[in-house]
Amino acid sequence: MAAVFPLDPGAGGAAPSRSSKSRSRKKRGGFAFGKYREIIIAVAFFLLFDLGVLVLNFYTSFKIDQDTVAINLAGRQRYVSQRIARTLLEMDAARAAGQPFKKETLAELRGGTNIFNNSHQAFREGGTVPGGDGKPVFLEAVTTPRGRELEAGVDALWKPYFEKLQPILKDESFTPQDLADALAYSQANNSKLLNTANDFVTETQQIGASRAATLRMVQTGGILLALLNFAFILFKFLRRLSTSDAAIEAATEENREILVSVREGLFLLTPEFQIGSQLSQSAHTLFGRKLAPGDDFFDLLAPLVSDKALTDARDYVQLLFAPHVKEALVQGINPLSEVEVSVKNRLGHDTRRYLSFHFNRVQDDGAVRHLLVTVQDISARIELETKLQGERQRSQKEFAMLLKAIDADPALLRQFVSRAEMSLLEVNDLLRSTSAAHGEGAIIKRLDEAARRIHSVKGDAAMLGLETVSGQAHLFETELQRIRQSGGASGDLGNALLSLPMPLEELLNKVAALKSLTGLQRPGMAELNTGEAINEALSSLAGKVAADSGKRVRVLVRMGSQSDLEEAPGHLVREIAVQLVRNAVAHGVESPASRAAAGKSEEGFVEVQLLRSESEWTLSVRDDGAGLSAPRIRQALLALGWYNGAQLDSFDDRQIVSHIFKPGFTTAGTASQHAGRGVGLDVVQANVQKLGARMLLSSAPGQFTEFKVRFAA
Repeated sequence: MAAVFPLDPGAGGAAPSRSSKSRSRKKRGGFAFGKYREIIIAVAFFLLFDLGVLVLNFYTSFKIDQDTVAINLAGRQRYVSQRIARTLLEMDAARAAGQPFKKETLAELRGGTNIFNNSHQAFREGGTVPGGDGKPVFLEAVTTPRGRELEAGVDALWKPYFEKLQPILKDESFTPQDLADALAYSQANNSKLLNTANDFVTETQQIGASRAATLRMVQTGGILLALLNFAFILFKFLRRLSTSDAAIEAATEENREILVSVREGLFLLTPEFQIGSQLSQSAHTLFGRKLAPGDDFFDLLAPLVSDKALTDARDYVQLLFAPHVKEALVQGINPLSEVEVSVKNRLGHDTRRYLSFHFNRVQDDGAVRHLLVTVQDISARIELETKLQGERQRSQKEFAMLLKAIDADPALLRQFVSRAEMSLLEVNDLLRSTSAAHGEGAIIKRLDEAARRIHSVKGDAAMLGLETVSGQAHLFETELQRIRQSGGASGDLGNALLSLPMPLEELLNKVAALKSLTGLQRPGMAELNTGEAINEALSSLAGKVAADSGKRVRVLVRMGSQSDLEEAPGHLVREIAVQLVRNAVAHGVESPASRAAAGKSEEGFVEVQLLRSESEWTLSVRDDGAGLSAPRIRQALLALGWYNGAQLDSFDDRQIVSHIFKPGFTTAGTASQHAGRGVGLDVVQANVQKLGARMLLSSAPGQFTEFKVRFAA
């Protein structure tokens, strides 16, 4: 069905008038009639033949039905005559035995006599009599000569018989002589009456057979005429078709080639939302299943889209089938213009794709007959847009990081760049010198060392607000953890390390970009006191971790004396403080709801101090959070599979709590930017050992946790 497009009178000529369209249709109709006139006339004759045969068949069948009734009633006459004779004998036997007559016997005699007499009259003159089932039936009079002759013979025998039966039928006080006369006549003439009735039955059967033969002749003649007519129609029709078959076949082949080669899914949609008979080959691939004409469009769409998208699509298609709704007005609200679907690929695996459905009306005389549905796979375009969006966001983050770096304290930024570059290069050397020959245990130790250094870089970057660097370090941590967990299972840790240089190089490039900025910071920008800068940086870090964790926290940081330390110990102390602050906010301080339920202020409190006495330094980080829970740590160790239940029962609470410093241990349910890797306290313990310090841990469940690191002054 071709789409109808109204002509614009101002665009190349006037639109055809209604009368001219009507004349055009009439002209096409007359041409079509002339082209197929012979076939139309032949079909008309065919219908006339069929109608004639049908009428004759109906009339003959009706007559056969009448003959069947006559045959049945003629046979009944024969039976009734015998029943009358038998009843007279029973009555005579009762009289001879001196017994009274039974009412049933007399009633049977009267009934049989009436049936025989009424049927006899109907055979002679026609009339309505009771049928075999007691219902009235019409019986035509016998008209054949032989039938009339036999009926006359029956009449000659029946009339005297009927007269002799009258005294018995009318009055129950009939005389024995009346019974004897009737019985005598019955015995004398019953055989004659039976033979005549038999002949009459045979005659009615012959009449029915004759009419059946007539019906067969009529049907045979009608069938022959119909076959001849059909042969003529077939000949004419095939001759007409032969001239157009080649063109139709060529058009069909062209249509098939288009539907096979086109990359879009194409098909027509009926007002009942069923797919038409013509589908492009790509439609099957786009839907991820074999489509068939007549399939319900929304049944096919249901497994691919959400319930809301399916409902919106149904409403939209219904609007398109409403002729009073302008198509241009609703094209912009197409809910399927860009939809994510899940389809099966050739291997039977679920794959995500993006499809675009477009609907165009196919109209005829203003009525919407079909919708032409075009389905396109726009996954490549969406993927490109997603990549562009990701690159745009990455560029924005990079730009924001550069601005943040320019505004950062110059001394802290230089220290971070120097320390981060050195740590990353050490990680690079550490990984390059590691191979499968070292054994699985040695490789895991080197991976743990690399994780500690990367985690330190991530913490320092987060303290300075360099989110792209901390994010890249977080991704590198994820890769290290994946190799540590899966490489051992596969027995190929050495080869798994080959995937690490690329993310490490990206991290080095970001640090190199920051290094180039250390000389480009804003002119005249005064450097803060290093201690004050650390105080602000740690406070900002705690606020960032709290915001990302959905918590509220107040921080008091007094790390000003850190500037009095030498460079190496100063770096170690700063890293310890960063990790302990992150740990205090992420693990120690509870959520506002939990704190309120425990009767605490919704805002947690973290205090960080670095104090110097005459003989030693003390770094303390204290939070008023949930405290350390030995049972919870036991449960985490069991879940990690590090120990079984019996082994854990042999540990006291002090030994259990000491496991929080082991690499890979965490009580967090899922890993995040700030917790869940099991590396933070491992970094703390490693730095404490490098300082030659000792660490004290005190905690009260539900009240506080405090870490103290003491080292020589």
